[in-house]
Amino acid sequence: MIPKYRLSCVGGGEVVEDISLLSCPNGHDSLLRTGYCSRKLHLAPHEGMYRYLAWLPVTTPLLPSGGAVTFTSDELSRELGLTRLSVSFSGYFPERGATLSTGSFKELEASPTMQRLQELGGKIPVIASAGNTGRAFAELSARCKRPVVIVIPEKAIPRLWTTEPAHDIFLVAVKGDYLDAIVLSNTLAGVPGCVPEGGAKNVARRDGMGTVMLDAAVTTGRIPDHYFQAVGSGTGAIAAWEAAMRLIRDGSYGDRLPQLHLAQNEPFTPMVSAWAARRREIIPAEDMPDAVESIGKVMSDVLTNRNPPYGIRGGLFDALLETQGCMYSVPNAAGAKAEKLIRETVGIDPDPAAAIATAALVEAVEKDIIGAGDHILLNLTGGGYERIREDFTLHAVIPAAVIRPDEPRDALVTRLREWIRHHGRKPDH
Repeated sequence: MIPKYRLSCVGGGEVVEDISLLSCPNGHDSLLRTGYCSRKLHLAPHEGMYRYLAWLPVTTPLLPSGGAVTFTSDELSRELGLTRLSVSFSGYFPERGATLSTGSFKELEASPTMQRLQELGGKIPVIASAGNTGRAFAELSARCKRPVVIVIPEKAIPRLWTTEPAHDIFLVAVKGDYLDAIVLSNTLAGVPGCVPEGGAKNVARRDGMGTVMLDAAVTTGRIPDHYFQAVGSGTGAIAAWEAAMRLIRDGSYGDRLPQLHLAQNEPFTPMVSAWAARRREIIPAEDMPDAVESIGKVMSDVLTNRNPPYGIRGGLFDALLETQGCMYSVPNAAGAKAEKLIRETVGIDPDPAAAIATAALVEAVEKDIIGAGDHILLNLTGGGYERIREDFTLHAVIPAAVIRPDEPRDALVTRLREWIRHHGRKPDH
């Protein structure tokens, strides 16, 4: 049987035989990338993101699922003076066909990731999150009754809720920021029976988010000239770049990569700083001085990854380089104005990150960085929370533990082992 896809190392070019790996076995500092047997994007008879099953690294859908929806907004286009603006929305807006009940495009990552892990042996994923990704995995855990381990900063606890009761989530909150959550998750991922979800190194995560670009191309008939998104890790932007490369190989949607226009939220803008200097490396002292203080001042703290996949081969630096990309530093005031603009023209309450992306588009228009007749895709990565609260009963996910970053982990690891046994797992030794 011919496999649906294979993995290759972006840095070395070699094929990686073990498709469960997250990193190059030859030690290259590089992302792995999927290569699908189907060079053409054949649409599957499914709704939502699984319409693009041909270019997802799973054999079947996890569940009936929503996806990104692409539409035009005459009001927003008119306000910005753009004639070929398309909006991609990944959230909850039933009137537009958007049915992601977590209100975030992180659901596009979580669904194929959980399905792929099931197909690769069923280990329990350990996820580090600033909030939205954790909520996406929690929601899918509740819906498909599969266990997950989630680690978040303590201040993100209010973001962890599901639309039906969840009984298979081991949630840990750390008294720190997203980086502290990542460090703790690495410890828990070493518990037998668990596996690190992988973040940007997870091809299911990237290809799931890549369906945003696929849906836009199928809806409009072409690859956009420009792509706007707010970034914390930049994984979604890498996914858009990779999806565009596949669409070019398909040959039906154009032959040019979209220019990436990516935004961070002032005052935490390490990738903006590094890219302005055209450096592959982020230098903490130069690019994110006073990181903790800066993170505390942004309107969208999901955009505050202190260790993003920027310099790694196949990462965001390469994506910006190949697409002649631009990066934007967006202050909170501009984000607030953009949030109001989206509410008034599109009719949804955007996630703060989506507002930051919109503010970057406004800046690009005002500075004539893009043309009024260019084909533009604005990726609104979340929103619709007010409507979700009207249409669903929300169930809070209660942490199993809240710990300090410097606290010993032995007791927590023991609790996790007991929790795994309770869920009937047989850990590997």
